[in-house]
Formats: sequence, structure tokens, C-alpha cells
Amino acid sequence: MSAGRPGPRVLILVENLSVPFDRRVWQECGALTDAGYRVDVICPQGVKQDTEPFEEIGGVRIHRYPLTPATGGPAGYAREYSAALWHTLRLARRLAREESFDVVQACNPPDILFLVALALRRSGTRFMFDHHDLVPELFESRFASGPRVLHRVSALLERLTFRTADAVISTNDSYRRAALTRGKLPPDRVRVVRSAPDLARFVPVAPDPDLKRGKRHLACYLGVMGPQDGVDFALRALAHLHGPLGRDDLHTTFIGSGDAFDDLVALCHRLELDDVVEFTGRVPDETVQRYLSTADVCLSPDPKNPLNDVSSMNKVVEYMAMSRPLVSFDLREARVTAGDAAVYAPDNDEVRFAELTAELLDDPARRERMGAIGRRRVEEALSWEVSRGNLLAAYEDGGARYYNHAGGGVVIDEPPMALARSIEALLEAAAEVVGQLGPWEGERPAPPQADHARLSFLTPSGLHFGEGGVETLAADPRGGPVLARATELLSQLVGMTESS
Repeated sequence: MSAGRPGPRVLILVENLSVPFDRRVWQECGALTDAGYRVDVICPQGVKQDTEPFEEIGGVRIHRYPLTPATGGPAGYAREYSAALWHTLRLARRLAREESFDVVQACNPPDILFLVALALRRSGTRFMFDHHDLVPELFESRFASGPRVLHRVSALLERLTFRTADAVISTNDSYRRAALTRGKLPPDRVRVVRSAPDLARFVPVAPDPDLKRGKRHLACYLGVMGPQDGVDFALRALAHLHGPLGRDDLHTTFIGSGDAFDDLVALCHRLELDDVVEFTGRVPDETVQRYLSTADVCLSPDPKNPLNDVSSMNKVVEYMAMSRPLVSFDLREARVTAGDAAVYAPDNDEVRFAELTAELLDDPARRERMGAIGRRRVEEALSWEVSRGNLLAAYEDGGARYYNHAGGGVVIDEPPMALARSIEALLEAAAEVVGQLGPWEGERPAPPQADHARLSFLTPSGLHFGEGGVETLAADPRGGPVLARATELLSQLVGMTESS
């Protein structure tokens, strides 16, 4: 990026969480801003935090819209997603009128935000898909007995999202494999950017014995509380721990919230755990830090199903960053992430989950070893610094693109030598013109009339263009070379499109 010029403009779209509450997205915003990108975010308003319609934090401009969370099954999600799409598209168009975006990064769920990227594509905006969840599996886990058309529609929307994306960033290798196989994307267009804690912030502090509420031990859960997150499994495991196993030395705190929160509090009451279980809701980072620094054991009770088995859980890496041992069900990605920093209960066995928790409570030396393994693994392979480098590499990938009026196209991220020479020749000719033309400040003009051509140059400083009759431009000492080089490159790209 050139000194003295504004950096490329990025629009990040989020639907299922507010920002900066969405920790992954907020870290991405910070990494991009630090690298010189100009970042806008469109997301819903929070309930207790992130409530302002507009806020600028650390150079990131955040535009929020009101959204009522889904209730009432699939129909409720249809209402929520329709409202979110309308608000997002409205705000994106308004912001794009101020100045076009270089990149739109859409974070799922849901898999409908590619429609916003398509609406902005005519101005040359690239689409980066930030793949947070496998939505077909997510709906399968939430609505296992729902209509099959729900799964077919979610699978179709996923395919369209992959097909539209110029590049994909996946949260783990299992999701990357889905992009390569289900999305049929070439390997060089999919990078892994793991959700990872900032180790400067996830540092153990002095334990707070008061958080144990008079008990010898404290167990903690940190995270979202939806139907697929397994907090109900953890509560039933705790009922076994305090009942048949006879433990009365443990207090457990569940930190976070979600659309199953009220049901989980009610389940806790039915299981007669009110005296030994506490729900805090969402709390500030400093409070999370105190709880995790005090905890003896942390819980990751996500049950084994097609979604969870291949998903990386943020809480697992956060527990490890805080040097806490954890109990998990035996999930493929949980083992990839945690390794020996966790113990694993097979087959969603709640009784075994309780027994493993008890074993760790009775073995402080083992807890300390596991905690050290987890922290070391995060420092060496799973920290945000590693993910940050992969994110910026995805943004810095470049190449040639041609799209026809029907939306079909071809993306060449690693052009062959002949094409690379044509790209270089066009850029050299264009630099001469851009150096003489200032960026366009007005509304985007209508398409050129018949027998006219427009040469548009999208640079970090803005949009530059020149327009005139085709013969006049061809004879112009500056415009002529650009027109000739662009025609040559366009012919090559069209040929690649028709043969693909």
C-alpha cells in the first residue's frame, strides 16, 4: 500500500452476533486496520452491549441495525434472516454510494450474505467468504425432525456462496475440506484462519476464591448457549456428579448466553442444581479472566454430531490459553485442537463425562500438566498471530478477473506467464493515466453511450476513469495504450471463460 494514500476499503458483514462482541470478527477488524485497510462493519445491534446504531472504535466504523432473534422454529429463522438481509443490503448500498468497496467479507451463518456481495460486484468489489459454520449441518442438528426441504435449501445456499466467493477463509482444515469438495474451489483460493485468542489478553491472573462460593473446586463453561452447544449434557453430567457420585465440593459457573439460556436455567432447577450451579450471562472480559484463572476444570460439552465433530470451538482454545485442563466429548476437531490438554468422554456419555471431571478434580498434578500442554500448544500453533498472518495473506492474494454480464466469470489467482505479461503491460499503461487523473468524487455515471468506451481504474485512492469515443480513445497518447492492452487481456480472459 502506497504511503500517503488511503488503503483499500473493506466491508465486513455479520448477522448472528454484534460487533465487537463477536471476538473473531473484531480481531479480524483489528488486523486489517493495523495493515492499512479501511474497515466498515454491518451487524445487528446487541441487547445489553453494542446497542448504538453507529459507533467508531479504533478506526473501525460499525453500522448496526435492529434485529429480533428467531423464535418458533424454521419459520422464525426465515423471518430473522429476511430482515437481516434487507437491513444489510440497505446499509451496504448506502455506504457504497459514498465510496466503492474493494472487498466484501461475509461471515456466516446464514449463507445468504453472498447476495450483498453480488449487488456490489459491478463496482469491482471482491467477495471474501469467512466460513464460520457448516450451515446445512447446523440446521440438521437444530431441526433433526424438520422438513427435508430445509436441508436442501441450506445446501443450495452454501453452494451458491462458495461459487460466488473469490476467496474463502475457513476456521479449520475440516471446513477447508468442505470448501474444496462441496464448494469445488481450487486449493489456492481457500486458507485456514483459525479462531484464536489474543495471548496478550488471555493471561491468568490471581485466583479469586470467592468465585468458588464456599466449595473446594470450581468448574467453568464459557460460550454460546444454543441447542447444539451441549450445556444440557453438562447439566445432566453435573447431576450425576453431585448425585450418584456424591460430590459436594464443586461449584460450577456457566458464562455466556444464547437462545437456549432460559430453557437451561429451567433444566438446572428441575435437576435440583440451583445451589451448586450459577449462570452469569454475558460478562466483561476481565470477569471471564478471573473465572478462568480460578477454575480447576473447564467444560466443553458439545455433543458429537455431524456439525460439532468437524467444528473448532472457541472456548477450547480459550481454556487452553488460560492453562486450564478441560473435559470434552470425543470430537474429531476437539482432539486436533486440544490433544493432551483435554480428556474425552466417548459416545456423548454423560456419566463418563462426570467421571472424568471427578478424576481431574482429584488429581491436581495432572491438571497442571494438562494446562501447561494447552498453553504451550496455543503459543506455538494456535495463537492469533498465526491466524493474523493467514488472514492478511488471503487479502493480499491478487490476480486477473473477468465477469460477463450474466455473472459468469473466471478468476486467475496465479496467472500463466503469457497472461502475467499482459497484466503487467496493462498496469504500466494504466499507471500513466492514473497519474494524470484525480479520483472521481461524484455519483457513479450511467453506462457510456453507443460507440463510446470508458476506462475505469480502481486504486487505493479511489475510482479514476476516462471516457470518449472508441476511435478518439484509441488515438489518444495516454488512453490508446490502455485500450489496446485491456483489449488484449480481455480477449485472453474471455477465451479462458468460454473454455472453463
